[in-house]
Parts: sequence; structure tokens; C-alpha cells
Amino acid sequence: EAEEDCHADLVRTDDSERSGDANLQAELQMFRAQWMFELAPGVSSSGLEPLPCRASSRGPGLKSVDARGKQEIAKEEKAKELFLKAVEEERNGALYEAIKFYRLAMQLVPDIEFKITYTRSPDGDGVGKRCAEDNKEDDKMADLLTDFQQQLTLQESSVKLCQPEVDVSQTHISALPMEVLMYIFRWVVSSDLDLRSLEQLSLVCRGFYICARDPEIWHQVCLKIWGRSCNKLVPYASWRDMFLERPRVRFDGVYVSKTKYIRQGEQSLDGFYRAWHQVEYYRYLRFFPDGQVMMLTTPEDPQSIVPRLRTKNTRTEAILLGHYRLSQETDNQTKVFAVIMKKKEEKPVDYHKYRYFRRVPAQETDHSFHVGLQLCSSGRQRFNKLVWIHHSCHITCRSTGETAVTTFDIDKMYTPLFFARVKSFTAYSEKPL
Repeated sequence: EAEEDCHADLVRTDDSERSGDANLQAELQMFRAQWMFELAPGVSSSGLEPLPCRASSRGPGLKSVDARGKQEIAKEEKAKELFLKAVEEERNGALYEAIKFYRLAMQLVPDIEFKITYTRSPDGDGVGKRCAEDNKEDDKMADLLTDFQQQLTLQESSVKLCQPEVDVSQTHISALPMEVLMYIFRWVVSSDLDLRSLEQLSLVCRGFYICARDPEIWHQVCLKIWGRSCNKLVPYASWRDMFLERPRVRFDGVYVSKTKYIRQGEQSLDGFYRAWHQVEYYRYLRFFPDGQVMMLTTPEDPQSIVPRLRTKNTRTEAILLGHYRLSQETDNQTKVFAVIMKKKEEKPVDYHKYRYFRRVPAQETDHSFHVGLQLCSSGRQRFNKLVWIHHSCHITCRSTGETAVTTFDIDKMYTPLFFARVKSFTAYSEKPL
């Protein structure tokens, strides 16, 4: 009996251990199922149907979260629609209506303006379609010359190059033939190559824009500046592009440099001190389209000197006249070389003064200055800076023909010359292009 009782106890212990293992395996299975359900809602660990108890406990919560998300999305879409409607009303000029829609949109979503991409409109094809049309217009107007020519070609033959905006009793400029109109444009450019006025004239109407882009005008301008060296258009797209891109000196103003230095003065009579003087002077360079150049060095300020440089027939005695040329070096640097000299003044010979005695005349000499400058661009302006690279004086004796050359050292005394536009230089036209 004792053995039977002991065997029965062992059997009960095994059964209890087996039931404990079963409970442990069941709890582990439930944990795995819950973990897999949280990772992928609606699917159990074995890939079968979801557990009914877990689904019933989490189902209403998921539905409420989805409902709130859909509600927020719908609110944001409504706010976007109102905001785009306000933008459209503002573009049409209805400011009060636009303010009303702006307020409604911001009441729904306060930061709606930062969530708008402006690629759609309330009605689906309003603002977005207009933006697409604007982009097409920008591409179409990239080349105004071609577009204007096409518009004038499609018009009737009776329509002239330009039309009067209001009715006038006198003859309008549109009644002139094309040849006469182009001759007027050449007077605008003038012999001083005032291309700035030509560009301003092109803003009047489409017909004037076409006339101002005439290749023959720009070709003649390039020939006047560079001569025979511009017989080929390559690598530029047009003669106008060559004028804008190729280095050149400017004619509608003057190049000015200001120099300052300290000079030691004479010693006082008592020998206790020696004076020091601050010397200040200006150097002016004016270029002309026909290849001539004027140079003047003076202590007078530009306000009093610049008006005297408007024409080559100035009466200023200290002015130097000469010729210049542009040189394109192999290092892709454009240099300006000029030879200038003082104007020759013929004085009448007084025979009665030396009638009774003979005087040995002094040897007559000619002074000429050779100048080398490098053309540069600085800041937003182009070709507005000249840097000194060479300066020498050539003295030639007329009787013997011998020439003495003196070369000056280019130091800090030779400050760069900067261009300043002068409106009075191109205010009048002496002759056409």
C-alpha cells in the first residue's frame, strides 16, 4: 500500500508538472500572439485569423484614430482650397473677398500658408493652369525680336510698323518709309556711337524694337570700333553680342584717375623746420570712335574740366592729342596703346624784330608720349578700368632726326583710371552713323 501511495504521488507530481508546462506554453503563445498583433494589427502569430478577444479590445480605438486622421486631412484640404481661392481673388483685385477666404482658411489651419505648394487650384484648373500658361509665355517671350517680327508679319499689310496711340492731326512717324526711319535711327546712334540712346528708343514700341536690332547698324558700329579685325562674326551670335561682349573702350564718358603724394618743401630761413606739401592732381583720358584720344593732367577737379573735353577742338593749352589702338594679346588680355603729343601752335614770324642782327635759333624738338594701358572690368560695370603698364617720353630733334627715349617707372603714382559716364557728351548729334 505504501508503494502504491508513493506511485500515486509521483503520478500526481508528473501531471501537475505537465499542466504547469502547458500553462507556461499557453502564456508564451498568448504573448507571442499579442506581440505579433501589435506589429501587424489583425494577424496572429501563426498567420491565421486575428484573436477575437484582442480584436474586440482594440477595434474601437483603431476606428476612432482613423476617423480623427481622416477628419484632419479633410480639414487641411478644405483650408488649402479656401487659401487658393483667396489667392485667386487677390489676383483679380477683389481684396475684401480675398481677406474673407484668408480668414476662413486660417481658422481651420493656422499655418496653412506654409503647407501650400501653389500647384493646384480650388476648381482643379484655375491657378495651376494660369501658372502653366505664364511659364509658356515666358518661354515664348525669351526672344522678343522673333516674337515681334511674327506678330507684325501676321498683321494686315495696311498696318504700319507702328501706330499712333491717339488721333493726331499732323503726320505721324509711322507714315515714314522704312529707309527714312532707319536714317533717323542712325542719327540717334550718331558718330559718337551713342548705343545707350538706341536701346532707350527701342522701348517705345515693337516696331522700334525691331529697327533698333537691325544687324547693319550694329555691324557698322563694330567696324568703327575694331576696324577690319571684326570681319568675322564667330564666336558671337550677332553683331550686337559682339559689341556687348568683346572688350572695348567706352566713348560716352571719360576715364579719370586721382593721385596724391607728399612733397618736401623748402627749408625755413631760420632752419628750424621744413614744410611738407600734399600734392593732388587728376589725369583724364577721353577716347573717340575715330581712333583719336585726348589726355590732360591738371590739378583742377572734374566739375570744371569735364565740360571742356566734350569736343576735340578744345582751347585748353595743356591738353595732349593723339591716336590709340586696341591689341588682343595671346594671354587673352586687351591692351590700349596710344601715342599722344601737344597740339602744334603756329606763331607768326616777326621779321622786323630781328632785322638788323642775326640770332642763332634754338633747335626745335617734338615731344610725344607713348602710353600702354590694360583694359579691365571692375564691379558691375564692364570695361571701366585702365591699368598702367607703360609710359615713356620720346623727344625728336627736327634738324637731325635723332630721338631720345625716357621711360618712366610705373609705381604707385600711376593710379588706375576709372570710367565715368558724362551725359553731355552724347546730348547732341553732329552727324549720323
